Amino acid sequence: MGKVTRKRYSGEFKFRVALEAIRGEQTLAELASKHGVHQTMIAQWKRQAIEGMAGIFSGKTAPESTASPADKEKLHAKIGQLLVERDFLRDASIRLGVIRGGK
Repeated sequence: MGKVTRKRYSGEFKFRVALEAIRGEQTLAELASKHGVHQTMIAQWKRQAIEGMAGIFSGKTAPESTASPADKEKLHAKIGQLLVERDFLRDASIRLGVIRGGK
């Protein structure tokens, strides 16, 4: 069995599909088959778009990032450390015969 990856959609694509859903000229099933996206995803994007529009008119702004540059630097360092540890443990497992192959 191959590795299953999630398909990622651009914000522009989500916006266009959500806008079509909001217009209501086609059903969610029709939009799903037209764009190759599941109906629940379209419904979720539609809901997010409507909630976002409500925020625009209420004067609320998008939440700002609260992480300082120093915090971001610490997080990037931690990610690097964890990647090194993961690679080390994977290689050790291969050498010990716990797992096979390089993936």
